[in-house]
Amino acid sequence: MTMDGSSIIRHPSNSMKVSAATLAIFNNLFASVAEEMGVTLGRTAYSPNIKERLDFSCALFWQNGTGTPMLAQAAHIPVHLGAMPASVQTAVSRCVPFLPGDVVILNDPYLGGNHLPDITMVSPVFVADDTHAEPQFFVASRAHHADVGGMSPGSMPLSTEIFQEGIIIPPIKIVAAGKRNEAVWQLILRNVRTPAEREGDLAAQLAAHTIGAQRLAAIVARYGLAQTQHYAQALIDYAARLTQSAIEKIPNGRFQFTDYLDDDGQGNGPIPIAVTITIEGGRMQVDFAGTAPAVKGNLNAVPAIVVSAVAYCVRCVALALLKIDLPMNQGAFQPVSVRIPPGSLLDPYPPHAVAAGNVETSQRVVDVVFGALAQALPQIIPAASQGTMNNLTFGGVAAAGELPFAYYETLGGGVGAGPDAPGGSGMHTHMSNTLNTPVEALEYSFPLRVEAYSLRQGSGGAGQACGGEGLHRRIRFLCPAQATITSERRQRPPYGLQGGAPGKQGKNMLIRGGKETNLSAKVQLDLEPNDILQIETPGGGGWGIT
Repeated sequence: MTMDGSSIIRHPSNSMKVSAATLAIFNNLFASVAEEMGVTLGRTAYSPNIKERLDFSCALFWQNGTGTPMLAQAAHIPVHLGAMPASVQTAVSRCVPFLPGDVVILNDPYLGGNHLPDITMVSPVFVADDTHAEPQFFVASRAHHADVGGMSPGSMPLSTEIFQEGIIIPPIKIVAAGKRNEAVWQLILRNVRTPAEREGDLAAQLAAHTIGAQRLAAIVARYGLAQTQHYAQALIDYAARLTQSAIEKIPNGRFQFTDYLDDDGQGNGPIPIAVTITIEGGRMQVDFAGTAPAVKGNLNAVPAIVVSAVAYCVRCVALALLKIDLPMNQGAFQPVSVRIPPGSLLDPYPPHAVAAGNVETSQRVVDVVFGALAQALPQIIPAASQGTMNNLTFGGVAAAGELPFAYYETLGGGVGAGPDAPGGSGMHTHMSNTLNTPVEALEYSFPLRVEAYSLRQGSGGAGQACGGEGLHRRIRFLCPAQATITSERRQRPPYGLQGGAPGKQGKNMLIRGGKETNLSAKVQLDLEPNDILQIETPGGGGWGIT
């Protein structure tokens, strides 16, 4: 302690003193930049998926001379935790040199993206210092666009190769030195079904970057570049130490678990995802050997998605063990290593389809990691949550002469119960952190009626603590439309833990002319006026013997 009572921390990389109070200030300053970018993006976007459901993430990065580590990411979408750094690294390596006003755009899953609807933008930030010809920081945003072309509206088709999923954008400057590249801009808009909406959402991302750059410049102007960079490194070191401290509280050993995806939408399944977690010396190794090879359908997930899922699980465990929320920066990844078999479901070779890997396979990765950790931490890890995002996309033309419409949403479900409480009901879980689209906004924007939206009573698993309930949702379409459902946990239920019962599987149904037809977990269908889609989402697993 110092004479005035403030804490002093030794900076591990250069032995300089770091004030704990100032460290906390910088942690919140960096996080506030990402948060304010998110507020700007959500408020200026056009599509319900972004402005209502908040299906996006924002982050900032530091160019420290040896790499571009993440400094902060707002608490938006967990599946972007590991994927955003991959996109920024690719953008930085492929689009140098940078000038003030540059903005890189990309969505290629095999070049840093996760799936095509998630479009990422990356901007360099130069501070007012003539001695630096290179950017000192980068800001980035990733937003799920409701349509990016491809073989079905909403760009989440039952694809068998990535070329069917939409326009593929490699890292390219959409804005160069402050001037928008109109050729690239128009090329993107020409390849989507809803160009006006896409233009509005892309412009919202650009606006978010402007705010991010301004706020970073204000921080440097107040504290100076040297002190800002000093505390950036200190925060990364601090997050690494916290993560290591949390891992040290997990018993040493090897813990294995296997769970299964129902099918790949092309007649192949069940599909195993296996993990072996080794805890030793304050480090965690997560090995996915034994996972299925890449599949024909679109459940393949690129490695950045897997890293995101693992990082999310580690962050949850650290919070439970330390009662401290980890700073979300690159340091939180340092004590964890991830091994993925090349050519597997979790590291496919191009041009494998990957549209659903981001949304469905990521959820199952969380389930297997938590399933393994439950053996080491039985009194902390909760039962499985719904394990799916229940993806629904649809589109069409309401009437002759009108513009096409396209929409994407995910549906909440039951949360797995834990030792301290029952699971929440009707919530977006784990890798999805979006909001629900209000019925009023949905009916205002599209030719449909939501006829039912309620909790699915009895779907949560029984136990000492019961799993949360899923959702029941009925949508009547008022015009012809094409719809795609990509869902999981329709065959294998979310598991219970410590004697708790599993949650109830989900169910998809088409109601046409009063006749009910059960639908598969992954289905694409042409809808007629007054057709009803009914989706019942899974409940969460129960925890403990009743």
